[in-house]
Amino acid sequence: MRIKDVAQEAGVSTATVSHVINQTKFVTDETRQRVLAAVEKLNFYPNAHARTLASGRSNIIGLLISDISNPFFPELVKSIEAEAFEQGFNIMLFNTNYDAGRAADYVRRLIELKVAGVALMTAELDPALIDELARKEVRVVFNDLGIVSQYMSNIVLDYSAGIDEAVRHLVSLGHKRIAHIAGSSQIRSGVIRRDAFVEAVNRYLPEMQEMLIFEGDFRFESGRLAATEILNMENLPTAIVVANDMMALGAMQELKANGIKIPQDISIVGFDDIAFASLSEPALTTVCSPRVEIGRRAIEALVTTIKIPNQQGIEIKIPTYLIVRESSAPPKKSKS
Repeated sequence: MRIKDVAQEAGVSTATVSHVINQTKFVTDETRQRVLAAVEKLNFYPNAHARTLASGRSNIIGLLISDISNPFFPELVKSIEAEAFEQGFNIMLFNTNYDAGRAADYVRRLIELKVAGVALMTAELDPALIDELARKEVRVVFNDLGIVSQYMSNIVLDYSAGIDEAVRHLVSLGHKRIAHIAGSSQIRSGVIRRDAFVEAVNRYLPEMQEMLIFEGDFRFESGRLAATEILNMENLPTAIVVANDMMALGAMQELKANGIKIPQDISIVGFDDIAFASLSEPALTTVCSPRVEIGRRAIEALVTTIKIPNQQGIEIKIPTYLIVRESSAPPKKSKS
């Protein structure tokens, strides 16, 4: 079956059929419906390679994520894939494992494949690659990299407000000695959360002179190791704000293994609200990163730059909110 047959059945030119299939030019709704009816009747499947050659671009969106083993990312991928499907695009997924060099290699492969656009839902990226993407006019949506320009959009999660709310919640319960298990200082979002913790402590607990900050890398094991460091302190904190849920769950495991009761001895607040957060024992109080909204808005922004010539990118700010569960409670007694 050829495109010529579809055009004959619909009573239009082959160019019109191509525009309908590739969404490359405005076609009246009546004409589009005739073409789609002919496609369905003749069981026509466009050759994907031919479509790429004809339009200079495929209907594939490359999606890069940092860590497929972290439940936050599969939940985000599901949202992105659902919205991409609704918009007529397919997803090609890559896992960078927090490696900027690996991310750069994947993006260059995607450029060679002439993908429609790239969703960089990663925290690590070589700045030189951003310049390369701009030169080649690749349609991109970034995850909190602070870059907005022609063809480039940016999704910003309000990490600072989330951390501020977490600290404020613990202070309202009576906690006066709060620690932070931070994400990697090499990752922008980790630094933002750490800085937000420092600002919140200075605002709500000016009497707490010592900043109790322990660095992790957003993975479960680093949360466990940070908890080991905390346990070696002479004066334990009564609460811990953790930069993501995976580290929070690791910390909880290590604390409980050493006889610490949560929240009776130490309260824990995470960040992300992954699926396991509500299933932990006790259920984890956490700041929600709304993956459905992040995925939907990211694809909407990306598709706009794909479909509209010379479209300026946009920045979209996504709010966070605290979900109070069982891992946070008033301290047994105040410590200074």
